[in-house]
Formats: sequence, C-alpha cells, structure tokens
Amino acid sequence: MAPPVKNAVRAAAAPTEEWSSQPEVTAAHPPKNAAGDGDRRPISTVLIIIAMQTEALPLVNKFHLSEDIDGSLFPKGVPWVRYHGIYKELHINLVWTGKDSILGVDSIGTISASLVSYASIQALKPDLIINAGTAGGFKAKGACVADVYLVSNVAFHDRRIPIHVNYLYGIGARQTFSTPNLIDELNLKVGKLSTGDSLDMSPQDEVLILANDAVVKDMEGAAVAYVADLLSVPAIFIKAVTNTVDGQKSIAEEFLQNLIAVCTTLAQTVSQVVDFISGVYQIIGIRKSTSVYRKLYINTDEYYILKIMYQFA
Repeated sequence: MAPPVKNAVRAAAAPTEEWSSQPEVTAAHPPKNAAGDGDRRPISTVLIIIAMQTEALPLVNKFHLSEDIDGSLFPKGVPWVRYHGIYKELHINLVWTGKDSILGVDSIGTISASLVSYASIQALKPDLIINAGTAGGFKAKGACVADVYLVSNVAFHDRRIPIHVNYLYGIGARQTFSTPNLIDELNLKVGKLSTGDSLDMSPQDEVLILANDAVVKDMEGAAVAYVADLLSVPAIFIKAVTNTVDGQKSIAEEFLQNLIAVCTTLAQTVSQVVDFISGVYQIIGIRKSTSVYRKLYINTDEYYILKIMYQFA
C-alpha cells in the first residue's frame, strides 16, 4: 500500500564504446543487505507486498502464481500468505498479510506491514520490493479515482512526538528511489505518500498530511519503507486511488464502491512495471547511437540496479 533512499541518486555515464556486447546489468548488494552477500548478479527475485486480498488476486492471476501451502516459510500461526512463480525469468513472490485469525478481515495497517516486510526479506532475500496497493487521494493535489502513482516520498502522519528531534523520527520522512525512465516509459503520475493506521482523517492527521505535502494517503507504505531501508533492500511504491480524502463523499463508501475496479487498474500498472524490470534479461547489445537508449537506475552509494532497454536504429 513504497522505497527509501539514503543518498542521492547518482547519474551514470553512457558506454564509451560504439558497441558493447553483453553489457553488465547487475544488482550490487551492500555488505549488510539481506538480499545477498555482496556479489554482483542480475535482478532475479522480486517481492510484492500487499495488504488486501482484493488487491492481491488480480496480480496472482496475471503472473500465474501458486500459493505456498506448506506454511514453512513463515512462523507458525501467522496469517501471511505467499504466492510465487516465474514470470519472464523473474522469480515473483507476492506476500499478502492475510486475514486476521479472529475477525477474518484483511490484516491492514503498519504493524502487519512491518512484520511481513521483515519476515519476507529475511526468508526470500529479494533484489527488489514492490509495495502495491490502494490509497486515498487528495483532489486539491490533482488526484482522481483510478489514478496510479509512483511514490516519490513517504512519511507518517499519526506518530506525533512533539519532543525535539523525536518529532522528526515520528514523521519518518524518506525519499524514495528515483526511477525517472520508468516514470517516462509508463507515463506514471508521481506524488508523495503519507501513511497512518486509520482509513479516515482526523483534524490532527490532516495537519500533518498537509505538512507532508501528500498527494495520496495509505495505511502501509511508510512502514514498508522503514523496514526496506533498515535492511538495505530497494523498494518502489505503486498506489492506486480508490477515493478522494478531501471530497464530498464518505471515504468508506467511496473506497468500497471503487475497490474492485481500481484493483484491476493497479494490477495492470504493476504488471507493466514488472515487464519493464524484466527487460534486463532481453539485452544482447547496445549501440551508442541507438534511437532508443534508456537506463533505469535505482541506486545509492551502496546499492544499484541497472536496467537498459534498447532498440537499434
């Protein structure tokens, strides 16, 4: 229901050779990264973290994923559900937080999101996390129902700690990984995300959401970002708008009214993103003078993922 960056994204130079056969396309892991041991290897494992079954099932069907039924991946008793499979040479793992064992409702919110993010990273060692989900949007910021955003920044709006620097810790603001070519390729909207544990918006929440300059509001993103940052795994956040938070309609009613249709739109966008990522396996060579020559960098001083898409002139 999005990725942190510790350092600014660095620009990369184009190849100096006229032709470069079998270009190096690697994910270089930091020493403490749960996803690897410091070796350089292509993007192989993608972890999709989702909070609601309605959000998850269209993607399960799209990628033809199978449910992990042996229950050995996660601790006994947790409701988390893993779907997995191979899609265009990528190992796709979709982890849904599952149903509450007592009430039978989706395990939404920051606590479940944090726990499942940590356990999934430890167990699956992903090269990339995609946190996908629905969100409320702010009409005043230009958000409309069914819009899909790639999140640029995340923050919390309900962790109010008005004590010196603890205030900043409570907000937990993080810039996400910069993926300008992905945005251009898919023509995605970009906006800031604010996360809290309530579907509605209290007056106090509204003050901090406005301070966070948020375009969309969810219940998991900043929590996933915190864990991904902690374990040095890159993550991107894709949010589809089900309702306008600052509109005239009831938030809950509009959310339920649009949920199924918007989840279909969300799945289409996530599928396009995964298709874009899978292009790392389609490279044969690069011509410097090519008419289409794109690079996607998701990088910090410690970690980068390089994807090159090409078309010979």
